[in-house]
Amino acid sequence: MDFYEVIVWCSLLLSSFIPNITALSSITPNKPLHNNETLVSASGTFEAGFFSIGSSQRYYFCICYKNISPRTIVWVANRNTPLDNSTGILKVSDWGNLAVLDGTGANVWSSNASTTVQKPTVELLDSGNLVVTDGGSNAPENIVWQSFDYPGDTLLPGMKLRSSFVTGAHSSLTSWRNTEDPAVGEFSLYIDPHGFPQRVTTKGGTWLYRAGSWNGYQFSGVPWKLLPHFFNYYFVLTKEEVYYEYELLERSVVTRFVINQAGSDQRFTWSERTKNWELFASGPREQCENYALCGVNSVCNVNSYPICECLDGFVPKFTEKWRSLDWSGGCVRRMSLSCDNEDGFVKYEGMRLPDTSSSWYDAKMSLDECERVCLQNCSCTAYTNLDVRGGGSGCLLWFGNIVDMGKHLSQGQEIYIRMAASDIENTWHKRHINKKLVVVLVALVAFIIVITLGSVLYIRRKLEKQGKTNIMDQMPDTIKHGKKDIDLPTLDLSTIDNATRNFSVNNILGEGGFGPVYKGVLANGQEIAVKRLSKNSGQGLDEFRNEVVLIANLQHRNLVKILGCCVQEEERILIYEFMPNRSLDLYIFDNTRKKLLDWSKRFQIISGIAKGLLYLHHDSRLRIIHRDIKASNILLDNNMNPKISDFGLARMLVGDHTKANTKRVVGTHGYMSPEYAVYGYFSVKSDVFSFGVIVLEIVSGRKNTKFLDPLNQLNLIGHVVFNFCSGLEIVE
Repeated sequence: MDFYEVIVWCSLLLSSFIPNITALSSITPNKPLHNNETLVSASGTFEAGFFSIGSSQRYYFCICYKNISPRTIVWVANRNTPLDNSTGILKVSDWGNLAVLDGTGANVWSSNASTTVQKPTVELLDSGNLVVTDGGSNAPENIVWQSFDYPGDTLLPGMKLRSSFVTGAHSSLTSWRNTEDPAVGEFSLYIDPHGFPQRVTTKGGTWLYRAGSWNGYQFSGVPWKLLPHFFNYYFVLTKEEVYYEYELLERSVVTRFVINQAGSDQRFTWSERTKNWELFASGPREQCENYALCGVNSVCNVNSYPICECLDGFVPKFTEKWRSLDWSGGCVRRMSLSCDNEDGFVKYEGMRLPDTSSSWYDAKMSLDECERVCLQNCSCTAYTNLDVRGGGSGCLLWFGNIVDMGKHLSQGQEIYIRMAASDIENTWHKRHINKKLVVVLVALVAFIIVITLGSVLYIRRKLEKQGKTNIMDQMPDTIKHGKKDIDLPTLDLSTIDNATRNFSVNNILGEGGFGPVYKGVLANGQEIAVKRLSKNSGQGLDEFRNEVVLIANLQHRNLVKILGCCVQEEERILIYEFMPNRSLDLYIFDNTRKKLLDWSKRFQIISGIAKGLLYLHHDSRLRIIHRDIKASNILLDNNMNPKISDFGLARMLVGDHTKANTKRVVGTHGYMSPEYAVYGYFSVKSDVFSFGVIVLEIVSGRKNTKFLDPLNQLNLIGHVVFNFCSGLEIVE
């Protein structure tokens, strides 16, 4: 036997072990789909077929992305009735009913089609929608059944969440039981049709979270002013039904919205560069998003302590319980309403609107008309605009108790709470100071602003005339150190544009108070992280200068390294070394990724953070107080070594000083020490307190601001202290 015969025989032998997968464009009653075949969309984006999930040996008919690995499933037909082996068949009957059969021909799943068709054809569209059409045309009028009407755990662009006002029925996203079992889990996400419709997440029928009612842009509980510009969102309200969907403006973006096994909603975008799903947004984001945490007629605010407080004119129903942080009883009115023209309203600003399931609305009424209607009904307790666009329009009324209202951290809406006349007077005195003093303060502030702007414009014009672009030319002498200026490379804006593909949304790594952070690749192949000051940022040039000066003078293996900067036109950009494993919070708070961190790795991370802080506080020639130590500001390199980042809020202590104070308290709630949060005193102990919070989070895998002890209503710190003092064992 010569060499070529050996090759032929080996090829035949191998082919007998490798399954021959055939791609189909459609199926008909005479041409079903077998286990060795897949249905592929026209552009090759999606495919459908019989697959096992993870290490499970059970098989499901699934729709997934064709060219993304590992396989990402977006819809499962027989999610509650898996096949024991891969001998499944998908067929469509002569009248258009779609069915999954096992190896014996028994029916394990059916579409239960109610419409009879003449020439049924099954196709998989480029949207990921599996459709049964009449006559082979997938025009909307010819579609008689579609998978988009029966969502699983994933909402794709073009898929609708519907709720009927007629029957009360709704389509919903439902979680998987676990990562290898797509059967219907405990959590559901849907549009509740009662009152003014709102998006809710439930567990076994019990409400857990509310994304809120629609405000014209997005659901009011979602930070809609920070939404990316490559989506269009639609909320359509008719007499018969309400539905919500979104569409992509950028076809290159691949995204999906998922409810996971823990009940969290997550939006992912696919990164071609990293070949990975990047978490773009996740909810709930804070403790106050737990439904009705503070009881009725109260406000939840994670930036205050305690986080629950009664509305003006209300007092705790059970005072002792309220003092012990048991807010379940809520609040009651101090003075009863008179139900006449003596009642009035107190305005609350920046609020997450309360539960609208017992509300009434009218899209055509003005806000003044809304107030009059509310006053005429004794049971009406609050009102606001239905739509915030264009200065506000429409009317939304609440009746009875106010439930689940919160102070919105990103942005919020005005709401007017009804109150007795005497309580309004007390509230006025409590909320307002002498008008003459206000006038004086306003005039003084205006004068300072004018002088400051004039100085800035003068300096800017002077610099433009001199043609100075070096970052240190814009630094005041008070923050230069020694005789030698900071030698920091500057990059042209065009170079950074090319590295980040013109700041493509696909390159976004994350976003903080400073602005978005992009991944970039320089012409020499070096990967970088690009931090771009947002025009809408709450931070500004002071923080930019501060970070450049401080971090450029610091060199330590546990501090992120700055490579350069760009100050050109209106741009303020910092360039850092790229950290491939992103930030610590993406690991310790994620149920899947946290498994990658064994105890030795967690101890390594804790030790690295401690070494970085020791250097900042004692070993560097500058004594630096970071003031914003938190899990998202700890970056991880290839070997999971931690590096402290984001020095925009840091302060330097001169000489032998070990503490200072400030009137501007900045940082992140949940990580700030009490003396800093309350009095503005900061020192090395402030960072040590924040470090202690991170250690608790690393060890427990719980986020301090999202953790709530169900028995004692305590956050993570309080829970640990209480159990430590009680001698109880603390278990993750």
